[in-house]
Amino acid sequence: MENENEMDDAPEDLGIETGHLQQLIERIERLEEEKAGIAEAVRDIYQEAKSLGFEPKVMRQIIKLRKMDQHEVDEMDALLHLYKQALGMQ
Repeated sequence: MENENEMDDAPEDLGIETGHLQQLIERIERLEEEKAGIAEAVRDIYQEAKSLGFEPKVMRQIIKLRKMDQHEVDEMDALLHLYKQALGMQ
């Protein structure tokens, strides 16, 4: 691999463990590839949901809410209600 050759040419006196650095970079690159694959799968699910008549924007909001604890949800709801009142939206 060309990157490996470049690493072999790196000066040894930099105080950097090039082998370890190379391994870390490669692990991150593999995970980034996996993450891209997962993101594509999630997009496919949202597209499927949309084709079945569901609204992906609302589904995303539901997923965000499910990650929050109930206190955070209640606080956000109260602020949303307050802001809407202040803007004459209710």
